Amino acid sequence: MKIIECVPNFSEGRNSHIIKQITDAIEEVDGVCLLDVGSGKATNRTVVTFVGEPEAVCEAAFRAVKKSMEVIDMGKHHGEHPRFGATDVLPLIPVSGVTMEETVEWARKLAKRIGETLQFPVYCYEYAAFSDERRNLAYCRSGEYEGLKAKLAKPEWKPDFGPAQFVPKTGATAVGARNFLIAYNINLNTTSSRRANAVAFDVREKGRKVKDENGNESWKPGLLKSVKGIGWYIEEYGIAQVSMNLTDITATPLHIAFDTTCTCAQARGLRVTGSELVGLVPLQAMLDAGRYFLTKQQRSAGISDEEIIKIAVRSMGLDELTPFNPQQKIIEYKMAGAGVHPLADMTLTAFANETLSESPAPGGGSIAAYMGAMGAALGGMVANLSAHKAGWDARWATFSDWAEKAKTIMNRLVALVDEDAKAFNNIMAAFSLPKTTDAEKTARKHAISEATRQAIAVPFQVMHLCFDSMEALKAMAEQGNPNSVSDAGVGALAARSGVLGAWLNVKINAAGLDDKSYVEKVLTEGAALVEKTQAAEKEILAIVEKKTG
Repeated sequence: MKIIECVPNFSEGRNSHIIKQITDAIEEVDGVCLLDVGSGKATNRTVVTFVGEPEAVCEAAFRAVKKSMEVIDMGKHHGEHPRFGATDVLPLIPVSGVTMEETVEWARKLAKRIGETLQFPVYCYEYAAFSDERRNLAYCRSGEYEGLKAKLAKPEWKPDFGPAQFVPKTGATAVGARNFLIAYNINLNTTSSRRANAVAFDVREKGRKVKDENGNESWKPGLLKSVKGIGWYIEEYGIAQVSMNLTDITATPLHIAFDTTCTCAQARGLRVTGSELVGLVPLQAMLDAGRYFLTKQQRSAGISDEEIIKIAVRSMGLDELTPFNPQQKIIEYKMAGAGVHPLADMTLTAFANETLSESPAPGGGSIAAYMGAMGAALGGMVANLSAHKAGWDARWATFSDWAEKAKTIMNRLVALVDEDAKAFNNIMAAFSLPKTTDAEKTARKHAISEATRQAIAVPFQVMHLCFDSMEALKAMAEQGNPNSVSDAGVGALAARSGVLGAWLNVKINAAGLDDKSYVEKVLTEGAALVEKTQAAEKEILAIVEKKTG
C-alpha cells in the first residue's frame, strides 16, 4: 500500500466539542485511520495524526480544514504556541510506498484545493515550498495571526494559493511535505543528566560549543545527521536518557542512532540499557533495524517480519521501560487492525472454511496466489536452513539474499490473496449499478470495464510473481542444503500451480473486456509465461530427482 501520514495542528485545545467535530470529519472518510489526538490547554492547540492512502488522506485533510473554518474563530484565539490560522499547519509525510516527490505533489494539490475552494491564504512549506525562504515554517508564520493582515498587503507575501486577503475568522494555513519524525529516547545506566547531555552533544547534528586557544567559541558538529538531542533525568524511571528527534530516518535510521549512542556512552564510562519509542513508527524502520542486527550476527534476514521485529525490539531494548506492542506501535499494523487484509489474517482452517462456503470469494484467483506464496515460502525456508548449516558460514550472506528475495515474493503474493477477492467484489458491485438512464448506463459500463481490467491485472501479477520465485527455487535445489532438496521441489510444484491457476483467471476475465488490444497483449504474454514456467518446473524437478535418487 501507498501510505502517507497527515499531522494537522488546529488552533483549539480546550473545547472538546469543537475538536470532536473536526476529528469526526476526518473519520468520515473511508480508508483513513485516526491514530492520535493530542490537545494542550496552555497552547490551546490540538495535534491530530491520521494515516491512509494518499487520496483518502488528502480528502480527510480537506474536510478537516473546512470544518475548522466553521467551528474555530481565530479572532478569539489565545495560546502560548505560535499560530496564524484555524488549521495552523498541515504536513503530509511519506510512510511507505510513496516517495517524497510524490508527497510534494499531493501536498501542493491539496494546498491548491484548500486555497481556491475555501478562499483563504495558503502557504507551502518544507519540501512543498516553491521558494527557499518559504521552506522554513517559522518564516511562513512570522508575525503570527496578529500580523497577518499587514503581511498580506505586501507583494512578497502573496500566498501560494488562495486570495491575498485577510480572513479574520480563519487566518492562513501552511501546507507542507516533510520527512517522518521519530521521537526516540535512549536509556543510560546513570542518574546524571549532565552525563546524558554529554552523550547527546556527541551524537546530535548540532553538536556542542567549543573554545579555541584564544577563547573564541564555535560549534563542533555531532556524529548523526538530522538528529536533535538533549540529556535529561526521568524521575518516574529513576534513569537519565538521551532524548532524540530523528527528523530524517533516511539520513539516520533508528538502529544507527542506537548503536552510535551505545559507542559514545561507552567511551564516557556509561552503558545503554535500552530505549523507548514515543508515538508510532513506520514498519520499514523496524524491519531495517532488525535486518541490521541480524547482519551483525551473520544471520539470515529472510525470516518473517514478526521475527525480524522481535530481533529489533530485543537488540534496542525497546521493552525495557514498558511493553512494546507492535500492533499498537507500528503504523501499518495499527491500520491492519481495522481489517485491511481479512483473508490473509485468517487461520488456515478459517481460510479453508471460507473458501468452502457458498461465497464466491475467495475463489480460484486467491487460491492461486496462496499456492504461489507457499512455493516462495519453501524456497525461503531452504535458503534459511542453508544459511545456518554448520560448516557453511562463508556462504550465509548468499543464502540470506535468496531468503529475502523469496520472502519479498511471498509477502506480495499473500497480499494478492485479498486483492483478488477485492477485484471480484468490485466486478459484482459494478454490475449492480443502476442502468435506468443513458448516463447511468454509461457510468455502469465504464465501472464494469475498469473492474474487469483490475480482475485481469491481479492474477497476471500472480503469474509473474510465481514464475519469479522459480529462480530462488532452482538455486536452492542446486546449491541449498541437500537434506531439503525435496522442499525445493514441492515449492516448484506450488509455484507452477500458482501460475497455471492464475492463468485460468486471466483468461476467463479477459473474455469480458472490450479492450481487445490490451487483452491480446495480456494473453500473448501470459501464454509465453506458462511455457517458461513449465520448462522451469521440469528443470527443477530433474535436479531434485537426481539428488534424491
